[in-house]
Amino acid sequence: MNITEEIQKRRTFAIISHPDAGKTTLTEKLLLYGGAVQLAGSVTARKNQRATTSDWMELEKKRGISISSTVLQFDYQGHRLNLLDTPGHKDFSEDTYRVLTAVDSVVMVIDSAKGIEPQTRKLFEVCRQRGVPIFTFMNKCDRPMKDPLALLDELERVLGIGAFPVNWPIGNGFEFQGVYDRQTKLMHLFERTVGGQYRAPEEVGGIDDPLVRDRLEDATYHRTVEELEMLELAGHAWDDAAVLSEKTTPVFFGSASNNFGVQLLLDGFLKHSPPPRPRVMGGIEISPENPNFSGFIFKIQANLDPRHRDRIAFVRVCSGKFERDMTVHHSRSGKRVRLSNSHKLFGNERETGDDAYPGDVIGLVGHDSFGIGDTLTTDPKILYKEIPRFTPESFSYLHNPNTAKYKQFRQGLEQLMQEGVIQALYLRNSSVKTPLLAAVGPLQFEVVQFRLESEYGAVSRLEAAPWTVVRWLPGDMKEDDLDALTLPTGARIAYDVGKNPVVLFPNEWSAEYFSRTNERVPLSALPLQTARE
Repeated sequence: MNITEEIQKRRTFAIISHPDAGKTTLTEKLLLYGGAVQLAGSVTARKNQRATTSDWMELEKKRGISISSTVLQFDYQGHRLNLLDTPGHKDFSEDTYRVLTAVDSVVMVIDSAKGIEPQTRKLFEVCRQRGVPIFTFMNKCDRPMKDPLALLDELERVLGIGAFPVNWPIGNGFEFQGVYDRQTKLMHLFERTVGGQYRAPEEVGGIDDPLVRDRLEDATYHRTVEELEMLELAGHAWDDAAVLSEKTTPVFFGSASNNFGVQLLLDGFLKHSPPPRPRVMGGIEISPENPNFSGFIFKIQANLDPRHRDRIAFVRVCSGKFERDMTVHHSRSGKRVRLSNSHKLFGNERETGDDAYPGDVIGLVGHDSFGIGDTLTTDPKILYKEIPRFTPESFSYLHNPNTAKYKQFRQGLEQLMQEGVIQALYLRNSSVKTPLLAAVGPLQFEVVQFRLESEYGAVSRLEAAPWTVVRWLPGDMKEDDLDALTLPTGARIAYDVGKNPVVLFPNEWSAEYFSRTNERVPLSALPLQTARE
């Protein structure tokens, strides 16, 4: 099979949502219907239940939330799917945003009882900025939900995107029995299974089929027929081009926990989602068919396998063919590196991968010099700048109360900072060498403490810092220039890991006061991308 055929087989997508909309549950059910797992796990697994495949971290199992994004690669109907499950909580949005740089499309999960929630809206805007096609799954239709027509209206009104219902719910809440496929004109009526662990048995028939009529109450049947007639009168026709240009989102209704509509979502997504697309670099378009191998690192994860204490770099292949043992140019160091330890990924499981094609996500083990955002390529002229940087809003000191565990504490903290779980700042002219930790949200500190203890055996103590705002100073400022600055009360100068100067402020007013008293010194809310020597 040539490279073009391999590329056409690939689908690389993420699942995004507000917390508790059912994102990880849907991930697990897509694996069930894709044949990747035999039994679907539960996000809130009890002792006699399987935990989910994607939430493998111990803290995720305890809290019932996704903390770290996960790569799940599996084959389905002649396609190779690279599915990325992302955290929904806003405190982990940095990880989610980085993952969105590595995908070609997304499935947006919406709780049909709540509609569009704040984090969904924020993630939708990120996808729109990146030009990523969006497929929508209205989840939890087996619970009391908003009127389906009102949900479509909300999508169009709040997100400003056209909504085309591919299927339509039959019944609402406890009366929800299945969906009507508007493209095949068939009704799919489902039966519930214990805990939703198995594929839901279903009966399929036309809208006038006696089999269907006997299963439905008159009120449910007549309401469904009326709503479908209204949709037909609205006159929106299916348009593949509108989906790929993010003007329209295909909408699927269902219940991930009961497996209703999951198969239809998976089949519909495969049919209409795009294969890997070209990447733009400095105004130059790099096609997936480009013979030169290239890819970028969008995530680093330590201790995926606690027995080996290793770190794995997640690489999105963008062009050419990856082959194990190939030698590539590493953008950060400028050196040539041999990639001998490559893996295919499935949650925290992995197996040796000998080759990969554009769209695939591979894991590379044993390269301490690799960092998030690095480009790996056989053509040194290719350099991707895909990874967004984020402005921290929470600041704390992390102390090591046990001097006997100093080595484990320092090693663990360095590793987690390399992963991008947390950022570190160093106060200028400070006698204390303890780094100031900076995060998008306070839950990230909890993750750092938990992982330091569980993975490195180092207990830590958190101390809140008095700052809430950080702004970057121009990277070319000299030490004398920093001395000449007029700082408001409570503000401090510090350096980021790239040795770029920043100012820490106790509040927004303090930052505005600084700008008024130092008019010639511009402040940046976004981190500088360069590192100073």
